[in-house]
Amino acid sequence: MQATRIGDFEVRRITEFEGPFIAPEVFFPEFDPQVLRANPDMAGPRLVDPATGKLVFSFHSFVVKTGHHTILVDACIGNDKERPTRPQFHRMRSGFLADLARAGVKVEDVDYVLCTHLHWDHVGWNTRLEGNRWVPTFPNARYIVARREFEHWQEVQRRGEDSPHRLAFEDSVLPVVQTGQAMLVGDDYALEDGFRFESAPGHTPGTVVIHVRSKDDSALFLGDVVHHQFQLMQPAWSTLACTDPALSRKTRTRLVEEHAARGTRLLPAHFPAPTVGRIVRHGAAYRYAFE
Repeated sequence: MQATRIGDFEVRRITEFEGPFIAPEVFFPEFDPQVLRANPDMAGPRLVDPATGKLVFSFHSFVVKTGHHTILVDACIGNDKERPTRPQFHRMRSGFLADLARAGVKVEDVDYVLCTHLHWDHVGWNTRLEGNRWVPTFPNARYIVARREFEHWQEVQRRGEDSPHRLAFEDSVLPVVQTGQAMLVGDDYALEDGFRFESAPGHTPGTVVIHVRSKDDSALFLGDVVHHQFQLMQPAWSTLACTDPALSRKTRTRLVEEHAARGTRLLPAHFPAPTVGRIVRHGAAYRYAFE
């Protein structure tokens, strides 16, 4: 849990799972193995598990200490959650809170939870099981969610869709709404500490990326706009999890090109350790340079 500095801010990555997750031909409907054959150096063990051929994913949160507030960006998978269609994580028991404590953060310390979007693997630790009910994990936090994102999943929940995202909305989002701790905000919401939302729709209708600035330093929490480094080589590859693959492709291509040109420091939601890095031009496409 080595700290990253953004100006005066301290950032730590709290990992719940890292390892082989899903086959590329399953995750990317437009996956073309010829692309990998033409770029053999792209299939190293940091990207693809040599034993299984599955993509290597990390599921993590970021905790940011600003000097004024303690902020959690996305809340990972969570314990005890009913996720029957995700057997790897069904009723999981992880040491996430213990790892958070080792980073010097008690649950009472968290002031804000910022949600890039409301998929099951980004909201799980919003709540924890107490007896037979879900209660907010962070009792003093405001949970900040883009209103457009909330309303989309609210409608999914009303329709009763058979989805892990609907289950997550019910067990990890609605409980913090019911306690009055949720803040539904515009896609351009800004928090005084130097955090700013930017609309990045496609993966979900209300996905945001989160800009952070302290002094003369800045970075970007990328959420799921880019899941895996292969999408820098092929920004056109949307995932099976994207609500609108065409819009996801458009948003991803724009952000990849923009932040490659700027040299922005990035904190992606699923890149394995050391996670933080920059997009760099490589021929006609891009690669990821880890710090």
